[in-house]
Amino acid sequence: MTAIQTASPQQLQRHGAFAAARGVRVPQRRPLPDIGQLVTAVVVGLLTIATIAIFTLSGSVLTNLKIHYLTAGGNFLEKLHPTTYLTFVATLLLLMRRGDPIEEINRTFSEAKLLLIHLFCWFCLLIQMFVLDRPFTVIIDTFLLPVLLCLLIWRLTPQQRRPLIWALHATMLLNILIGYYEFVSGHRIVPLTLGSVVVMGEWRSAALLGHPLTASGIVAAYIMALVLRPAVCPPLLIRIPLIAFALGSLMAFGGRTALMTVLAVLALTGLIEAFNLIRGKRIPLLVAAGAICLIFAAVGLIFAAYSLGIFDKMLLRFSSDKGSALARVATFDMLSHFQWSELVLGPNPVRVNALQSQLGLNYGIENFWVSCIVQFGLVHTILITLGLTCFTIELMRRSSPAAWAVLLLILMIAASSVSFSSKNIQLAQLVLLTALLLPHDPRPAAPSPQLRARRPQVRHQEIA
Repeated sequence: MTAIQTASPQQLQRHGAFAAARGVRVPQRRPLPDIGQLVTAVVVGLLTIATIAIFTLSGSVLTNLKIHYLTAGGNFLEKLHPTTYLTFVATLLLLMRRGDPIEEINRTFSEAKLLLIHLFCWFCLLIQMFVLDRPFTVIIDTFLLPVLLCLLIWRLTPQQRRPLIWALHATMLLNILIGYYEFVSGHRIVPLTLGSVVVMGEWRSAALLGHPLTASGIVAAYIMALVLRPAVCPPLLIRIPLIAFALGSLMAFGGRTALMTVLAVLALTGLIEAFNLIRGKRIPLLVAAGAICLIFAAVGLIFAAYSLGIFDKMLLRFSSDKGSALARVATFDMLSHFQWSELVLGPNPVRVNALQSQLGLNYGIENFWVSCIVQFGLVHTILITLGLTCFTIELMRRSSPAAWAVLLLILMIAASSVSFSSKNIQLAQLVLLTALLLPHDPRPAAPSPQLRARRPQVRHQEIA
């Protein structure tokens, strides 16, 4: 063995300095790649794919691809959404990024303690699923996936979130374009299915989001984000046409609750802006002129669309709801058919299905809390409501004030449709959209008292 091979690091360093002084070229050691940055890049890539998958691979799309996600049959791996698998892998990688998963878990939940309450309530519901021998994959995609997505997104920097935001914008525009195409042509890209049953005679578009009501809710939340937080799409010449383009698609998707909620939020925003103008708020002259021109153009387009009959189907939905109101009345009447002993931990699913068919609720129980009581029982409905409340508080704390409008939309959807009480990813979609497009804006740090005391002195010296 040579002397250089047995030398210490200090001797090698002196040898390198001596060789460099004599003009001899010393080979440099290449720095090792940063494993943490590599893992973070992989996590961002997985989350970008997950964002695309969550807005394109709905239950109907998976059924059309012969994947038994909502239908009977198939193996266990088919019962979870692809976004769930991608999120689990990204979570494991993020925990192992620094080689200490326990410390990473401690750091994550120390900044979001309320999520521990949600996870505890979810774990109690999971135990009930095992004890009563019921499918537990329902609560994984519905109640666990949104939490994992938020935890991952909150650990990313604004620069690392950009690929996810671009993926969200691209998939939303794709769904809106497909919605217009299905509405005009009458041809569906993906057949509309409820389980294994293909729904025929439905004029409302669904695009790749699976169901017209789901598509309406997601697009409505997207419109609110564009309107209430201009930083989502800064150029005014791009943002206003995009809002109008997305708002018009609500006529194609046909969701009355989503449409009325968006119009109410837009009207309230307009009133607040008008009140600020009356109080003396100043706006650039070009912006005022452009706003006046856009208002006149929008009124002309609305009258033109009305004369062409584009709004006829949507107006018919308001004048004739095809039994939706009666179905909601039957939803609350259904609880009277059960005894209190059955409602505490949930009645027999066979009896529930029989009563649904008898009361004409073939499309599901159109209320989140009533459906949860029927499925999980009163005790676990209270627990999961408590968990979702804690999760919502944590989400609102980390979001801009515009997220309250999305929360209002979520409550309206929960009270008027099957929504999150069944196996779906709609809650995860709305939460992902809120976490990406409506983050909390960091406030600039206030100057220290010493700096504020120095400023007048510096200004006085400059004047002198």
